[in-house]
Formats: sequence, C-alpha cells, structure tokens
Amino acid sequence: MTDAKIRLSVDHPLGPGQSVPLTEDQALYLFSVMRKSVGEAILLFNGQDGEWRATVAQAGKRRGILVCDRQTRPLQPPPDIWLCFAPVKKAETVYIVEKAVELGVARLCPVQTDFTNSDRLNRDRMQANAREAAEQCGATAVPPVEALQPLDKLLAGWPERRRLLWCNEAKAGLATRLAGAEPGPWAILIGPEGGFSDREKARLAAHPAVVQASLGPRILRAETAAVAALTLWQAALGDWA
Repeated sequence: MTDAKIRLSVDHPLGPGQSVPLTEDQALYLFSVMRKSVGEAILLFNGQDGEWRATVAQAGKRRGILVCDRQTRPLQPPPDIWLCFAPVKKAETVYIVEKAVELGVARLCPVQTDFTNSDRLNRDRMQANAREAAEQCGATAVPPVEALQPLDKLLAGWPERRRLLWCNEAKAGLATRLAGAEPGPWAILIGPEGGFSDREKARLAAHPAVVQASLGPRILRAETAAVAALTLWQAALGDWA
C-alpha cells in the first residue's frame, strides 16, 4: 500500500535514492494544478523499472525534483498484442487509444485504408493520450504509437510469426475462433467506419498471417469493435485468462 495517489510516466531511471527531474508540464500539473508540495508522495513508472514511490524534494512553477524511496510494484508489461486501427473522428480515435491502453496492448498502429476518414494524425497527441491513460489505469508501461502508414505497407512488412486478427463479419464468431487458438504474438485489425474496400478484403484474405472472425451479427462502430475484440482476445489468450 502507498499514500501516493497521483501517477506519472517519466523518461528517467528509477531506483532507491534516484533523483527524477520533472518536465515543465509535469511541474505545472503537480504544483499548480494538484497543489502538491515538498515532502508529498507521487508514484512514478518508466516502462522498465516498475512503479516507484517518490517524494517531492524541490517544487517550483516550472521545474521540480522527485526522489525515489521504494518500489511499489514490479514491471507488469501488457501481453504481446498490437492494435491496428484506421483513425476515425478525433474524439472516437482518442477513445480507441485510451481504452486500448486500459485493456492492455503492447503497441498502437494507426493504418490508412481506402475508406479512412482522415489522412492526418497527430502522433504526439496520441502518444500523450496513451501516456495519460496509462497513468490513470495503473499500467507500468506506455505502449508506443506508431506513425500512420498505408494498410498495404503494413501487410507487406508484417512479422512472420505474428498473427493478425481481422474482424470480418462474414466469418465465424471471434470467441469460438479464439477458443482453439495458441498464445503468442498477435495483432487485431479494426477497419474504418465504411469498412474495407473489396481490394483490401482480397489482400487480407490472401495474407498468410491473417485470422478471420466475426464480432457478432450487429454492425459495430469502429471504437466499439476495438474494445470488443480486445476484450475477447484478453479473456481467451491475454493476461485476463
């Protein structure tokens, strides 16, 4: 147990007695927004050293220093599942990123498809969304957000041993399909609001890494499909099992 409630993701080593300098944004958040002061406890994680309790040693408007005193949790990396998704409207894309981090993913891979609504993506903003979600949900690592890339390029460079789950409504149910599947590196592919084009469907169907399954008889919004697919995968093959 710890008396600290606020969690921060930092890009700095963590260990006994380790000093951790804050960024200007972190200092502003802790000392101006949350009104923290010298001597108060904060939880830190960096994706490598687990979660650590630290106390405020210096507090200023634009800078500060925390000092680690003890580890509160070991590193708990998510299972090796990627989420590949076509960006939709801004708020819905943020929702996909936040819920994917909460559910547990190792990587977020935005893809440009024939029917993707937007060909622009603020990668830095999405990475910040992922970091904030990790801070709030108790994760000890922040999944990286990859640069937006065309679906054809993603498939051309796909890792040989990583299976790609394509949520295709024309196939058997996902829960049944995953019941006999083997664990290991996986990815889930969620298409745009208009679905995949016939050309893309043919390309996916012919790809050796692709596993096809349905998310049920109803048409789901892209953000709902991402949450549903991740939930079923986690229950069958992830760290919920």
